[in-house]
This record gives sequence, structure tokens and C-alpha cells, in this order.
Amino acid sequence: MNVFEELQARGLIAQMTDPERVEEYLTKHKMKFYIGFDPTADSLHVGHFVQIMVMAHMQKAGHTPIALFGGGTGMIGDPSGKTDMRKMLTKETIEHNIECFQKQMSRLIDFSDGKAIMVNNADWLMNLNYIDFLREVGVHFSVNRMLAAECYKQRLERGLSFFELNYMIMQSYDFLTLNRKYDCKLELGGDDQWSNIIGGVELCRRCDGKEVFGMTFKLLQTSDGRKMGKTEKGAVWLDPEKTSPYDFYQYWRNVDDADVVNCMKMLTFIPVEQIEEYAKLEGSEINKAKEILAYEVTKLIHGEEEAQKAQTAARSLFGGSASDENMPTTELTDEDFIDGKINVIDILVKTNLAKSKGEARRLIQQGGVLADDVKVTGFDVEISKDQLAAAPVIIKKGKKSFQKITLA
Repeated sequence: MNVFEELQARGLIAQMTDPERVEEYLTKHKMKFYIGFDPTADSLHVGHFVQIMVMAHMQKAGHTPIALFGGGTGMIGDPSGKTDMRKMLTKETIEHNIECFQKQMSRLIDFSDGKAIMVNNADWLMNLNYIDFLREVGVHFSVNRMLAAECYKQRLERGLSFFELNYMIMQSYDFLTLNRKYDCKLELGGDDQWSNIIGGVELCRRCDGKEVFGMTFKLLQTSDGRKMGKTEKGAVWLDPEKTSPYDFYQYWRNVDDADVVNCMKMLTFIPVEQIEEYAKLEGSEINKAKEILAYEVTKLIHGEEEAQKAQTAARSLFGGSASDENMPTTELTDEDFIDGKINVIDILVKTNLAKSKGEARRLIQQGGVLADDVKVTGFDVEISKDQLAAAPVIIKKGKKSFQKITLA
């Protein structure tokens, strides 16, 4: 199976500018391609994971990835999918975020010996002469067509600034620059980037008469169309300090039955034929596939040792032995106690098992909270400092969320 067939079989491909030519290039030639990452946070998240997996599949097939970090475009921010203008970041913050991205990406992409390339579009965007740029690049963009693009259309009602309107032109100029400098012929991105990608393809043709291509891949969504990668605590990050390896493992272990096969195809290197066998599992047997998914994805991001720890901790807890050292833990300090005690409601909030005291009370009222496997039945239940000094207490919310509470 060639890489084009592999991406199709895994359900990754959404749209292409010229399907026949893209397939020909991917199967008969070795080419340079790029994906852009705007450094809007200090960690990549699950949404980026799909893009990195596509890069990895392409690299394994002999193509050369260019990871473009948006040191320049990040100064503006992509309006796609946003109802309000993004918060403007400082140059220092952007540079720090890029360093974090580079480290995380290097786990899955081999950047040694020119096998992949890292570039920062600040190198060519930050020193542009505005008039020259408008004459060379801006002249090729129709404002009418830009405003009809999905990435801008949804913003018009609430107001789209001229500042953001430049984003598509900047991203398109990236493709032109990479084509001129590296002979990059293909831009990849999530399906929400289709309008921006088309802009770059057309700019290369209009400025230099070059044939280049664009391809988007599907966004990571549940079977009913909801975006994946969000939890009660927020985004699922690839940084272990922001989302622990255990929480990361549990996220994939707890996906809906209907989403297991799709996640396996998009986010692991498990052969498609083997995944099709897992698709035949029914009922409680599906949990086996969920464990495999969670282990494989965690191993890719955090390494085999952390994946093994997370799996052991999960099996320990749900097998009835809730004392494993790898469980997610919250440490309490003297400041958390009043007269040597802390209310379970306060623990739920502190551990983010509940967003507020009101939500914590509702959970208790509904019978959804357990302390050391004993149901919490009242709002006045407290845990003492002496109790925690003797042994940790496991607080569970429902069947899937829990925290080990210890003293600092």
C-alpha cells in the first residue's frame, strides 16, 4: 500500500486541489511538503496530533516534511473557526511557544540529516516592505472572494478587522516562499484551512506559473460530528505538565465505542487490516480495543514507559486495587485545611473534578462521588489531615474520573 492509499484507507484525506496529480506525485515522486503551526500556546494539542501523524506517514514514504512555525502569522492569528479576534501575543511568547512545539514534534518526526526541515515564517514576514508586498502579492487577491471564504464568512456579522484579513495573504505567501526556496510542491492542513491553502496554490501559479498542490485532512471528530480533544479540564495537551500521561491515556481509554476504530486509524501506526479486525468486536470486548488505542497513542506522545505506567494505574484502579503510585495525584498543604479538616466539596473543586462548589454539590446529590469506594451522601463530609497522614484517599467522580489525595 503506497502512502496515498494509506492516507485514504485511514480516512485522513478530506479535499485535494487536483486529486489525480496529487496521487501521481505521492506515488511516483519524492516531494517536499509543508504544514503550518501557529504558536498560539506553549504546547501542541490533540488537534495538532493528526497533522503530525500525516507528516510521519509521508516521511516514512520518503517525502520530506517542512514544519513551518508561524512566528510571523502568529503575530496576527488565524481567524478560521473563531468568533472573536485572537489575543495578540508578544514576540517573546511566540518564540518560547515555537521551542516547545519543536521539542514535542521531534518525538514523531525525524529532523536529522535533512530528513525534515524546520522553518519560521518570521524570517521572511517580519521585514517585508509593505508597498512592495502589496504590489507583488496583494494584487492577486480579490477581497470579494476572500470574504466569501468560510474562514472569514462567519466572522463578518461580529466584525472582521483589516488586521485579520491579512492572514490568508500571509499564509499564501508562505507557500510561495517555500516553493521558491525549497521547491515545496504541496501544502497540507486541516480541512478548516482549505480556503487558505487554495490561496497559496493560486498565488504560486499567478506569480511564478508554478504547479503546486493542496490537500486537507479530516478534523478529529466524534461520530456525531463533535470536535475531539476537550475535557472538563480543557484541551488535551501533548505536554505532560499540562495533561498528565495518565489523564492522556484515560482520555483515549474512555472514547465512545463508535469512535475507537476511527481514532485508531487516524492516530496510530497499527496496520489498517488489524484495525478492521478490532472493528468486529462487540459489547464489552470493545474495551480491549480501547486499551490498545490508549496505550498506542500514549506511547507515541509520552514514550513506552509512561504508557505502561498509565495502563497499569488504570487497570489497578478499575480492577479494585486503588493504590498505584502512577495515579493522578493532588497534594494538599496546610493552607487547604480548616481546623485540620477539608470538605469533600472543596477537594472536588481543587482537583478540577468539579468546576464549582455548586457543581460539586450536584454531583454528591446525584450519588456520583465516592471516597475510598464509599459513596459520599452529604455535603458535610470531611477528610482530616490525620487521615491523609495515615494513607492517601481516592476520590472518584463517576466511573472514569478520580484523584489520589495526599499530603504535600
